[in-house]
Amino acid sequence: MKTPKRIQPLIDDGLVDEVIRPLMSGKEAAVYVVRCGSEVRCAKVYKEANKRSFKQAVQYQEGRKVRNSRRARAMEKGSKYGRKQQEETWQNAEVDALYRLATAGVRVPQPFGCFDGVLLMELVTGPDGHVAPRLNDVSMSSEQALEDHAIVMQYVKLMLCAGLVHGDLSEFNVLVDEYGPVIIDLPQAVDAAANNNAERMLARDVNNMTSYYALFAPELKGTQYAKEMWALYEEGELHPEVELTGHFEESTQAADVDVVLQEIQAALTEELERQERLREAEELA
Repeated sequence: MKTPKRIQPLIDDGLVDEVIRPLMSGKEAAVYVVRCGSEVRCAKVYKEANKRSFKQAVQYQEGRKVRNSRRARAMEKGSKYGRKQQEETWQNAEVDALYRLATAGVRVPQPFGCFDGVLLMELVTGPDGHVAPRLNDVSMSSEQALEDHAIVMQYVKLMLCAGLVHGDLSEFNVLVDEYGPVIIDLPQAVDAAANNNAERMLARDVNNMTSYYALFAPELKGTQYAKEMWALYEEGELHPEVELTGHFEESTQAADVDVVLQEIQAALTEELERQERLREAEELA
């Protein structure tokens, strides 16, 4: 097939030998099956911001750290350079998350690097060598649904232990090979500690997965894994060895409004002081 324009530089540099065929086109990228030496991999070509249909991208980028202060200021101003840096940050977020989650024990495609907006990674296949199906194309027994749901909840827990929330997890972003579920599509992964939307996104991820598996195992409908995980996370008690139960009891204790307001004011004061220190440091630089 004709080589896509964005992949041609990788062929010129010897990173890719041949584009075999297109695999899929989604809201933020197009994916191709490629040959790299003796291995068949996939190349994920990110779409430019004005061609992406990923909604509300700003809320996913909240809390992402940019070490270079010049880049951070440019991104805040929305200059041409800043928009370019924003795109690179969005694209690199996925490969960073893949490395981070693989280290944490989450099954994700192995990454081989991101080059000018093209992510090279493992092509997940079934025993027949064909591309592994997405979860939404898979039917299963009740027993298999319970087993795979437990595995996915374990992966979500490990993600949170690593400080990340997928943010867009559903049956469309999970592949299933002979060894079980594989989590994919992570450019929107959010920092659990720095993003104010993290708890809501975690709940949505968990509820999406539970709703799908509950089609085959209805007893999953009453589980409360998201609330259980987030409560443990907030208390600093979530770690990889924690055994999740899916049960959670809501607190009946009334909130002390005065204490909450004091904590909010203290946090605001601390943030203002931090910003002032940053401004002073930049002026001295």
